[in-house]
Amino acid sequence: MTISAGTPFTLFNQDLLLLPQRAIYWQQENALIAADVHLGKVGHFRKAGIAVPRDMEQDDLAVLSDLIHEYRPKKIIFLGDLFHSDMNADWEWFALWRQQFPKLEIILIRGNHDIVHDDHYHQLNVQLHTSLSVGPFIMLHHPQSEEKLNGLDGYVFCGHIHPGISLKGRGRQSLTLPCFAFGKQQGILPSFGKFTGRVAIRSLETDRIFAVLKDKVMAID
Repeated sequence: MTISAGTPFTLFNQDLLLLPQRAIYWQQENALIAADVHLGKVGHFRKAGIAVPRDMEQDDLAVLSDLIHEYRPKKIIFLGDLFHSDMNADWEWFALWRQQFPKLEIILIRGNHDIVHDDHYHQLNVQLHTSLSVGPFIMLHHPQSEEKLNGLDGYVFCGHIHPGISLKGRGRQSLTLPCFAFGKQQGILPSFGKFTGRVAIRSLETDRIFAVLKDKVMAID
């Protein structure tokens, strides 16, 4: 896989690359940040009798591997919903993937879908947090209300809502693309996992919105 160049974005004097793989590479911390991978969702649906291609999950892990080989991060910060459900067969794929990068620091900010017991994560040397402050940023899963943001000492990175931006073409054509959405006090990342939907968000004129295309990230004016 050829890694497309990310779109540079500076926030609080920190150099970020917004990647078309729907993740952020944070240069100062040598870290990848991703939200809502939803591993295990394929197994969850197949267990319920819903036909879903088996290789979807492995594709997401392969993209993570490609990003690791390209950027050589010392850590990955997952902003919640790393694993979609309770234990299923897809956990074995994640465990095998983890073995390929034993020195990589993996941090999980627990999301509402992260219900796998802590012991399983600890066995794979995955750190668990409900929130984490790193530099000028606060890593969370859920977006925060304006009232809560005013009480925080830091800029929030989060996920959960799988943000999208609706673009209108000629006639009545429209397309909703995943996006990065940066407000005054909070940045919301698109879902990393391919097997997820997206919700068109309402944004303020002062927000910075970046639509994610197949091989690039494009600023929306």
